Amino acid sequence: MNLFAPVPNDDTVATQGARPLADRMRPRTLDEFVGQQHLVGPGKPLRVQIERDDPTSMIFWGPPGTGKTTLAKIIARITKADFIEFSAVLAGIKEIKQVMSDADRACQYGTRTIVFVDEIHRFNKAQQDAFLPHVEKGSIRLIGATTENPSFEINSALLSRCRVYVLKPLTEDEIVALLQRALHDTERGLGQMHLEASDDALRKIASYSSGDARSAYNVLEVAASLSVETGLASSPNRVTQITEATIQEAVQKRILLYDKNGEEHYNIISALHKSVRNSDPDAALYWLARMLEAGEDPLYIARRVVRMAVEDIGLAEPNALALCMAARDAVDFIGMPEGNLALAQAVVYLSVAPKSNALYKAYGAVQQDVEQTAAEAVPLHLRNAPTSLMKGLGYGKNYQYAHDTENKIADMQCLPDSLRDRVYYRPTNEGVEKRIRERLEEIKRLKQSASG
Repeated sequence: MNLFAPVPNDDTVATQGARPLADRMRPRTLDEFVGQQHLVGPGKPLRVQIERDDPTSMIFWGPPGTGKTTLAKIIARITKADFIEFSAVLAGIKEIKQVMSDADRACQYGTRTIVFVDEIHRFNKAQQDAFLPHVEKGSIRLIGATTENPSFEINSALLSRCRVYVLKPLTEDEIVALLQRALHDTERGLGQMHLEASDDALRKIASYSSGDARSAYNVLEVAASLSVETGLASSPNRVTQITEATIQEAVQKRILLYDKNGEEHYNIISALHKSVRNSDPDAALYWLARMLEAGEDPLYIARRVVRMAVEDIGLAEPNALALCMAARDAVDFIGMPEGNLALAQAVVYLSVAPKSNALYKAYGAVQQDVEQTAAEAVPLHLRNAPTSLMKGLGYGKNYQYAHDTENKIADMQCLPDSLRDRVYYRPTNEGVEKRIRERLEEIKRLKQSASG
């Protein structure tokens, strides 16, 4: 069998032991399938499409271990179609064209072909375009699986010819049910090992797997092997308890759903920023830890934290920017993991600090005027006049030196004529900005007094 030949349905006993538990326990029917009830429950869209044998191509979008490959195989089994599976990581345009050619020939003989492409987002534009004519004429039914947002990663022409189904991470209860099934299944699971585990122990695996069934199966398989190796299963008929300590040893480190270049990266940094903005230090610390523990670049986080200081705190607490810059320097100086606490200190400080986006809004208004109004010349009285020619042209004429006035404030226009009455910065009553607001009101009164 070549790399792209149809994958046989090989569930014989002889092959069971050589395959990982996650593959052996892969559901074969929709009734065995756990999770995604919003798609495969009675009357739900994907189930209806399968039951009607609707040949429309589709994209499964969801995190790892949620059943994308399994659903594709179930569809192939139900519709009695040849199932050709390959990975976008390994295949190129030459392999795609060969598969399409074989599928065209099979279609002429009445054989239906499902082409399943794992990680389809890794294909470039030319590779994705190679599927288009075959999808359009119906010689293949394309099922793509991706962990990335299809709107950004899949060509619009191909996307418009597919239905997109969004898969959700499995709940802890769903993963516990899957693990219990694996423990007691004597044909494909671990039933012949006479193992038991409490729901609390299995829930520990579920919580560590972050909704990824494949990861949960892998942990259970390791924990089962460790239990056997410790000699607890010395008798063939003796039931061995998988303890939480054994599970902890199998897990080692929590599996965190995160992709430094993918959508989850942007989702979590967005959650961190909005938690800070909403003055929620607990949530801010949680999302910070989610990023750091998953391996995010701490200097990237530090840059975003500095942005939070100037966008959401501003002059309501001027020290926020200085503290965030100090946190950035601390991360750069002492490295990780010691730098974690510097970032934690910064996000908590920002969370509890008074909030103001007055400066952010002021600069946005200035940008709009700069883009939409004429670039007027600088008023003559604001220009320097280092030469006699420039003085003769009126440069610096009628300039009022503020320090020569009684209150250090001159009644002098500093904006161009078309913007002379424009007010950009409107400080709030939060923190230091309350004092700034009072000072601006005083400046306004002094200017009016000087004008009188």
